[in-house]
Amino acid sequence: MTRLNVVREGEGPIVVLSHALGCDLSMWDGVAAQLARAHTVLRYDHRNHGASEVVPGALRVETLAQDVAELIQREADGEPVHFVGLSMGGMTAQALAVRHPELLKTMVIANSAAYYPDQAPWRARAETVAAKGVAAIAPGAVARWLTPAYVGTPEGAVAAKTLHDVLVRTDAQGYIGSCNAVAAIDFRESNHRIAVPTLVIGGLQDEATPMAMSQAMVGAIPGARLATIDAAHLSAVERPVEFTQLLIDFWRSL
Repeated sequence: MTRLNVVREGEGPIVVLSHALGCDLSMWDGVAAQLARAHTVLRYDHRNHGASEVVPGALRVETLAQDVAELIQREADGEPVHFVGLSMGGMTAQALAVRHPELLKTMVIANSAAYYPDQAPWRARAETVAAKGVAAIAPGAVARWLTPAYVGTPEGAVAAKTLHDVLVRTDAQGYIGSCNAVAAIDFRESNHRIAVPTLVIGGLQDEATPMAMSQAMVGAIPGARLATIDAAHLSAVERPVEFTQLLIDFWRSL
C-alpha cells in the first residue's frame, strides 16, 4: 500500500479533496477552512507529491484512484464520501467513480478533462523536466493556474509564490510519471457508466482545461450538472469561497 500524507479536519459528513498535478494538499487551504465548519475534510497528497511516498516507474491515473480508494476505506469507516477533485484530482475522480462507486456519495470534477487529443505538449513538458528539472516549467505552470488579475493582488502574489515553491519541491521523476499518466487519460467511454451524482465545475478563464472539456464530461456522465466559476485553472485557490458555495449548493440540491 502506497503511503499517502493525509490531513483530517472538522466534523460532519466526509469530504475528500484531491489536488492537481504538481500541487499538494495545501492547494485546498481556502476551501478546507470553509468546509471544515460543518464537514469532516480529508485532504491528501497524491503519490509522488508533497509528503506522500514517491513510487518509481510508470503510472496510470487508475492507480491514483486505487490509492484514494484504499484511503477512503481506511479513513471513512465504510461511509460513502463526497469526493472533490481538481485537474488531476478530477481525473482520479472519473476513474474512481467507475471502479468504486460504493465509496462515493457524490463527485465533483473541477477544471479537468476526460481526454487529451494531443499528447505532444505533455511529452514536451516531461522532456523538459527530465533535462532541466521541475523548476524549468514552474513559472509557466503557475501562469496557467491563476489569472493575472488575481496574482496582481497581495493575496494572489502569496498564493502564486506558494504554489511555485510546492511545484519546485516535487520530485522530478515522480512529476514525469504523473505527467505521463495525465497525458494518457481516456474516460470518454467509461464516463457513460458513471452512476454517482456529479457536478462539473469549469473555469471561465481556464486555458489549461477549457470549458469545452467540462461540457464534454457533462455530456457523457448521466445526469451530470455544469457550474462555471470566473477563474483560471486552480479555481479553488483563486475563489475558495465561491468554489465552496458551489459544492454546498450541489449537495443541498440532491
